[in-house]
Amino acid sequence: MADHNKPPSNDLAKKSLNFISGFFSKKIRSAYYSARESIGEHKRDMVVAHVEQACVGLHETRDEFEDALERFKTLVCVNETTLDHKYNLLNRQYQFCCTKSEAVSNRIKAIEQVSEALFVEWEHELNEYTNRTLRAHSKQQLKVARQNYARLIRSMQRAEAKIQPVLAAFKDQVLYLKHNLNAQAIAALRHEFIEIGIDISQLIQAMELTIAEASQFVAALTNQKALPSR
Repeated sequence: MADHNKPPSNDLAKKSLNFISGFFSKKIRSAYYSARESIGEHKRDMVVAHVEQACVGLHETRDEFEDALERFKTLVCVNETTLDHKYNLLNRQYQFCCTKSEAVSNRIKAIEQVSEALFVEWEHELNEYTNRTLRAHSKQQLKVARQNYARLIRSMQRAEAKIQPVLAAFKDQVLYLKHNLNAQAIAALRHEFIEIGIDISQLIQAMELTIAEASQFVAALTNQKALPSR
């Protein structure tokens, strides 16, 4: 017989907490954006700033992975006496890559949040126009801006999606090296190092494409002279 006095399930409680947390997060972000706008910094400027910061993060992450790739290349040709030193260098490189990758993910989230607020506000304000021509022109600009933004986010998400698998493989190699500091382990890993080198190279290419896409997005957004300030 069913117990009607049974408390809600953990899943329902978690969903409720997530909903409440999301609601208050949006309220906090809205208050934050309003405060920034009160000192003359509009949402469009914040979008551009976040995209530019994400580009910096992608540049830094790409550089860290490039350095890691060089470490891998030298690692397969070392003598046994230097393995411990090489492990320490490679492990530090892995930690740097993790830090930079996390920063990129956080910046992508910031872009998504402020862009969502920008587009919602922009669409609502279209109803405030009395001039149909200006409203139609602004609506078209909004459509173009959304298309550019969608391309940018897809590109960033593709680059971000490539990071974690590479990091996971990177960590495997660091751990294996840590547990097998000898020449035989290095010989056994030679093929794996070649494979992860290919993965890192592809990741670097994805990041470079994303950086180029982001630069085009910023240029398109800042060059829309008729776009109302936000």
